[in-house]
Order: sequence, then structure tokens, then C-alpha cells
Amino acid sequence: MTDKKSNAMWGGRFAAGPDAIMEAINASIGFDKRLASQDIAGSRAHALMLAQQGIITDSDAQAIREGLLTVLSEIEAGEFVFSTALEDIHMNVESRLKEIIGEPAGRLHTARSRNDQVATDFKLWTRDQMDAAVSGLEALIRALMAQAEKGADWVMPGFTHLQTAQPVTWGHHMMAYVEMFGRDMSRFKDARARMNESPLGSAALAGTGFPIDRHMTAEALGFDRPTANSLDAVADRDFGLEFLSCASITAMHLSRFAEELVIWSSAQFRFVALSDRFSTGSSIMPQKKNPDAAELIRAKVGRIFGANVALMMVMKGLPLAYSKDMQEDKEQVFDAADNLMLALAAMTGMVSDMNANTDNLRAAAASGFSTATDLADWLVREAGLPFRDAHHVTGALVAMAEKKGCDLPDLSLEEMTSVHEAITEGVYNVLTVENSVASRTSYGGTAPSQVRAQIARWKEVLG
Repeated sequence: MTDKKSNAMWGGRFAAGPDAIMEAINASIGFDKRLASQDIAGSRAHALMLAQQGIITDSDAQAIREGLLTVLSEIEAGEFVFSTALEDIHMNVESRLKEIIGEPAGRLHTARSRNDQVATDFKLWTRDQMDAAVSGLEALIRALMAQAEKGADWVMPGFTHLQTAQPVTWGHHMMAYVEMFGRDMSRFKDARARMNESPLGSAALAGTGFPIDRHMTAEALGFDRPTANSLDAVADRDFGLEFLSCASITAMHLSRFAEELVIWSSAQFRFVALSDRFSTGSSIMPQKKNPDAAELIRAKVGRIFGANVALMMVMKGLPLAYSKDMQEDKEQVFDAADNLMLALAAMTGMVSDMNANTDNLRAAAASGFSTATDLADWLVREAGLPFRDAHHVTGALVAMAEKKGCDLPDLSLEEMTSVHEAITEGVYNVLTVENSVASRTSYGGTAPSQVRAQIARWKEVLG
């Protein structure tokens, strides 16, 4: 039931509460109740500081802090009745606090405003989500590393333009995504470090004349320091935008991998088998096993990047300091965070469960003249040809094999020397896919030795 009572917290300026339309457009409690624990943590820190500074009495501070814990327990137990007439989480909490402890509750809002209060709450919530994203990414990275370690020697085709290019190892392909998601993890960590300044005490926009200690509340809430400019502190939503930006890039990486899993699990490729836990059947075609989890992950980037664009549009035209437009900042971040964590968990599950079809991977790696570059390199090393000439000779041999309907290793030495007389029997040593990948020992290359070295490096990074 919606509470219809007039909002007395606006004070004497307004004689009556807003009508139904204004109440509906103005209220944010439907979504910002998710900030309850952060709001109460900020208020408890603020009350303690006010008492230490002699702004309120110790007894009032104690009553406020204990009353706030009661409110929190009611919310966590699902017993709290939220009121749209009270607009937001801040007023809902303060109103209930007054019912519990009476007159001391009115002293809690001394030396602060809803402007710095909501900025603090939202920062605390976003910081928690950044930590959760880092944890989720680390779990996914560990799952990828386990796959890479298992298949460091497995040969598979490497693609450019989705055309067979050169053989690579399964481990190398898995570790490519480790690098991607590792960058995502570092972006969240960087953004967290940058946003970890407390807005609390900035008040409405100009600071306060009360002798508050902003360093005390910042430390109590786990911030590195208080913000240095009160105008900026209440106007800033960069932390939300950075979270959405990091989330968008992560979702894009998840989408790219999801696309590969969709392709790899198809009947035409059969590179991997996804577990039944992350697949569905067809209502009409009994043979189907659809990679629905991968497809839904692939779609998440649209939703998450859409949230990024939406918040950017909300913020782009706002003068300093606070405008009511900024009430539209949270739903996008909430939704993006929920969907990012769901996508990370689903991808981690799929990677952990998936089984590679090594025979199909190897057969595909050996097709499509995938060792042509190895042949060209051999002509440079062993026959002394300039690379451009070696490229031309290799192209002619590929055309010959294509005409015969065979692959490069199936050409006879006589056929090869008819294209260039410097070719010897030794060329066949580089034309197997196993020898091809083993030769790619440059730092960061696909050779199993390099894959294992990168796995060891990442194990050290993650600890």
C-alpha cells in the first residue's frame, strides 16, 4: 500500500504533499531501497562523528546508531514498510528511526544534505559492485587457466576473418581470453581506486559551517580520503559512468567468447560440447541442444552498454551542482551490475564444464593450408629466399594442392621442386600442425612451452 500522508520532511515550504502524478515521478524508493545498508552505514558514521565533534550529544548519537541497526534488521528481515510518499531510502530510514527513538532522530541530518548522502550511498554501493566484478572475473580467469593447462598441447585452428589462418593451441586460445578479462579486472581496480573519496560532509553543495571531521567519516567508511571540492562531490557521477564503461567492455569480451562458443558447439564445427546445465532443448526438434546461456550472455552487452549511454545522456547537460535528473542515475547501474554478475557466473560455469573435441580440433587445424606460413618461413630460413619470393612460391604450392584436392603435406617432393628447386625433404618437418605450433616459441606465442609459461605467470599474479 502506498503511504498517502503528506511529506512533512520537506518542512514548512510546502503546505500539502504532492499529488499522485508528482509522487509517482518524484519517488525513487522503488529502486533506491537497494542502498539501505549503505545509507545506514553512512548515517552511523556521521552520527559518531557529530558526537565526537561535540555537535550532538553522545547519548543522542548512541540512540541514533542503535536505532539505525534496528531499522537495518527490519529491512533485512523483510519487515520494513517502504513508503513512496517519503520518496527515497534516506527519508524512509529517517522516518522509521524517528518512530523508534523519537526526537534524537531529527539531529542525524545535522551538517549534511540528501545531496552528499546519496552520493555517499551510491559510491559505497558501486564500490561493492566493483569488488564483486573483480571477484567474478578472477573466478572466470581461473576457469580459463584450468582449460589452458589441460589443453596446452591440443592443436586447433587459429582464425582471421573466421578463415583458417595458422594452427594454434587450445591453451593459447584460452589464455587470450585470460588476457582480455585480466585487463577488465585491472580497469575495475583502477576505477575503484579513483572513486574512493568520500562525499559525506559536502552537504548540499557548499560544505557546512559545523566543525565536522570529514576525514573521520571517510576512514570509517573505507574511503581513502574526503573529496576536495564540495560542488564536485555532489555533482559527480563519474564513478557510475566508469563502472558502466568497465562493465560494457567486460560484457563485450564476454559476448565475443560467447559467440565463439555458439560457433564451436554447432553441428558444423563440433569443437566443444557444452554441458546440459548451460544448454536447452527444442520444443519441436528433439535432436537440438541449444547454447542458450552463451546466446544470452552475448545479448547482455546491448543491455549493459545501453545503460552506459543512458547515464551519459542524463549527465551530459547538467550544470553544477545537483539536479533532480540525477535521480535517474541508479537504475541503469543496478541493472547493469546485476546482468554483468549473472553473465560472469554463467560464463564461468560454461568454461568449467565444457569439453573440447580434440580430434575435431586437430583435423580442422590441419585443413585449409594452415601451415602455409610455416612453409614460407622455411623457404626464408633454409633456402635463403626473400620473404616476398617465399610468399609467392608458397602461394603457387597452395594453388597446386588446391587443384589436386589435397593439403600441403600431401604434395610430393617432386611436385614441390617443380615450383622451386631449393625445396628439400626437410620441408615436411614444418608442415605438420604439431611442429608448427611447437615452433612458435616467441614470447607470447602459441607453443605449448609459452602457454605454460603464461599460465605460471598468471598463477603468480593471482596468488
